[in-house]
Amino acid sequence: MPGWIRTFQARPAAATRLICFPHAGGSAAFYRPWAQAATDVDVRIAEYPGRADRLFEPLVDDAREVARAVTEALGPLLDRPVALFGHSMGATIAYETARLLAARGTPPAHLFVSASRAPHDRPGGSPEEVLHDKPDDILVAGLVRLGGTDTETLADPQLRELVLPYVRSDFRLLECYRHEPGPLLDVPITAFTADADPVVTSAQAGRWAELTTGAFTLRVYPGDHFYLVPHQDALLAAIRERIADRPGPPPLPRRDRAHD
Repeated sequence: MPGWIRTFQARPAAATRLICFPHAGGSAAFYRPWAQAATDVDVRIAEYPGRADRLFEPLVDDAREVARAVTEALGPLLDRPVALFGHSMGATIAYETARLLAARGTPPAHLFVSASRAPHDRPGGSPEEVLHDKPDDILVAGLVRLGGTDTETLADPQLRELVLPYVRSDFRLLECYRHEPGPLLDVPITAFTADADPVVTSAQAGRWAELTTGAFTLRVYPGDHFYLVPHQDALLAAIRERIADRPGPPPLPRRDRAHD
């Protein structure tokens, strides 16, 4: 049975591993270009059940349960520093994974979160904002609004029948998640967001600073919820800068705009 971690391009000489967590409705394949482009970082990707080669496995709609499974799977990969990157829903799972790793005495070297409100800043959406319990057409409309999903796939009845169950499960995971108080992370956090994201403001992304005693940086890029696709090279450069094992430049201010 396929496991939780995918490797598209192994980098045995890399000093650091970057574990990536896909968005709601996403799969490990979303980060294949990262694995190919980041020649000095060993990129590994979490693959959630219900999609790709895990299509027929039971869906999991609890962020902490996913984080526990990923944490167990990461055991053999902790022989070198590990950084975590999560986009949208993936940021929540990356955060819960960071908490588990820290509790085991093996905290990540860095937590990167993208296009996501801070976990303790989610009071629960209004009935109009919640999508996981809506009819298919409304769920699809919500996906199209966010972008990042192939609209041709959603228009094909057969493909839609395969895709929508795990998409709905992912939205249930995110929309039903409630943050549990606990020790603050002692891990640097970098939050990435976009100036035209329809669901996350810069101020909301900035509240990730409240979850760590370590350094915090907020970078704002031009674009929408899936800004990271056109800005892949800039994002990877920013990640490499922060996880490099050589001395870097002076710490950035708590907020810097990538397009200033």
